[in-house]
Amino acid sequence: MNLTQRRVSSRIPQVFGFGRSFKSSLDPSSITHGIHVFQCPDAVGIVAKLSECIASRGGNILGADIFVPQNKNVFYSRSEFIFDPVKWPRVQMDEDFLRISKMFDATRSVVRVPKLDPKFKIAVIASKQEHCLIDLLHSWQDGRLPVDITRVISNHDRGPDTHVIRFLERNGIPYHYLHTTKENKREEEILDLVQNTDFLVLARYMQSYGKDIINIHHGLLPSFKGGNPSKQAFDAGVKLIGATSHFVTEELDAGPIIEQMVERVSHRDNIQSFVRKSENLEKQCLAKAIKSYCELRVLPYEENKTVVF
Repeated sequence: MNLTQRRVSSRIPQVFGFGRSFKSSLDPSSITHGIHVFQCPDAVGIVAKLSECIASRGGNILGADIFVPQNKNVFYSRSEFIFDPVKWPRVQMDEDFLRISKMFDATRSVVRVPKLDPKFKIAVIASKQEHCLIDLLHSWQDGRLPVDITRVISNHDRGPDTHVIRFLERNGIPYHYLHTTKENKREEEILDLVQNTDFLVLARYMQSYGKDIINIHHGLLPSFKGGNPSKQAFDAGVKLIGATSHFVTEELDAGPIIEQMVERVSHRDNIQSFVRKSENLEKQCLAKAIKSYCELRVLPYEENKTVVF
């Protein structure tokens, strides 16, 4: 039995279940779903206090993920629970979790109630390549991504009759074209445009802007760099391609990884099917990373890693 299993089973086996079923005392018409993530120095009684906090307000824990790295004094948890907002008002919830945060000197304590809290506001920064941008827009429109897209910024001037511009105009999303060069990347203007956002998404666009930024790149790096890496990889006869979604840091394509996906290719693929598979992986990988971030599943771990519950 590992440390995490011992921590859950020995301290509060009657409360913490993973995917457990139960008869809730809550009124089904008033049930609301909440998420809480917690990071603090490891100590005895953390799980008990967190569960007591939820139970004392009439809430029920649906599931919990806990991670305590071996030989490291740090504790991570993510809990999903249901509650009655009349019995446990949102402001009171923040106060209750803040009290526990102070008790254990937490470095991170975030609570989110998707039904009551505003959606995350994001700006999408895109280049000429459109597959990731178009997928994000359609996923947003279909409600598959729990975000509000406030604007799209690009270094590519899309014409008024293009699919992307027509879509943005129909949905009232501003499009900002900023011509950039190596000498002038228009960073101050972009920073001004993204001020009122929670985080940024780079849809095949490389830059850093001082807040959480999720980026996607193909899995053909680092073997195939420079111009047309897909053609390079295809010509080399690779058998496995992939995509990586990660946080942006100053070092190019070296930030903490959030999500990775792979797919096999073979001699039966032509260059068109090869590129299509690669682009599909990028779209799926980026969307999953954004969804995980919005669901509070991603926590920083050490200098260049993440815990993804």
